[in-house]
Amino acid sequence: MRIHPRYVQYGAVAILSGGTLLTLAVLVFIVVFVLEKGLPVLSLDFLLSSPQDMGRAGGIFPTLIGTIALPLLAILIATPLGIGTSIYLTEYTRENRVTRVIRFGTDCLAGIPSIIFGLFGFIFFVTILGMGWSILSGGLTLAFMILPTIIRTSEEAIKAVPKSYRDVSFSLGATRWQTVKRVILPNALPGILTGVMLGIGRSIGETAAVIFTAGSSLRLPTSIFDSTRTMAVHFYILAREGISNENAYGTAAALIIAVLLVNLTAYWLMHWFIAKRS
Repeated sequence: MRIHPRYVQYGAVAILSGGTLLTLAVLVFIVVFVLEKGLPVLSLDFLLSSPQDMGRAGGIFPTLIGTIALPLLAILIATPLGIGTSIYLTEYTRENRVTRVIRFGTDCLAGIPSIIFGLFGFIFFVTILGMGWSILSGGLTLAFMILPTIIRTSEEAIKAVPKSYRDVSFSLGATRWQTVKRVILPNALPGILTGVMLGIGRSIGETAAVIFTAGSSLRLPTSIFDSTRTMAVHFYILAREGISNENAYGTAAALIIAVLLVNLTAYWLMHWFIAKRS
C-alpha cells in the first residue's frame, strides 16, 4: 500500500515538531526547577559575600570572580588562535593533506571528554611547568578545550561569505590580507561571535577540567597565579558532599542566569551585526 506524499509530509512535520517541543519542555523543566529552588536564596548579600564554614553559610563572591576570570582568560587566548587558524584554512591554503589533518585534529579535540583536558592541564601546566593550581593553568586548559569550537564556527562563517565579495575586492587591487580584514571578517563577524559566545558558555559550566587545574580554593583570587573556585565547581562540591543544599541551589540559579545572559547576549549581538551590515 502506497502512502500519499502529503501524509508522509504531515507525519514528518509532526515528528519533528514533537521532538522540538520535547527538547523545549526538558529545558524549561530544568530551568524552572532550579530557579524555583534557587531564586529565594539569591540576594545582593549572597552574591557579594564570601563563603563561610566551607560554604555552609555566606555567599559566592569569590566563586563569581573565578567564574568571570577563567572564561575571560580562556577566550583571550583561544579567540585569536581560533580565528587565525580558520582564516589560514579558508583563505591562505587550498584543500590538501595538511588542511585535512588540521580539520581531523580539530574534530578529535572537540570530541575529547573534559576530564581528559583536565588531566592534561594538571600534568602539563600544574606539574611540569610548575604553574600550580591557578587561574592561569585553568584558563590555558579551557582555551585548548574551546579552541575547536571557535575554529569550526569561524571557518564556516568565513566560508559563508560569498565568493563575489572576494572577487570584487581583488579586482580593486586589494591584497589578500586587506580583503580578509576589510571584507571577509566584517561579514563573517556574526558567526564568529556566536562561536566565541558558545565557548564562553561552555567555559562557565565546566567542572572537571577546572578542578584539576584551577583548584577549588574559596579565597578571593588577587592574580592569575592564585587558585580559584568557579560557581560550577562550588555547586558540585556543595551538592556532592551535602554541605548545603540551599546554597547549592542558589549557586546553580546564579550559574543558569549567567549562562542564559551569555546566550541572550550572543543572540542579540549576532542580530545587531546582521542588521548593521544590511
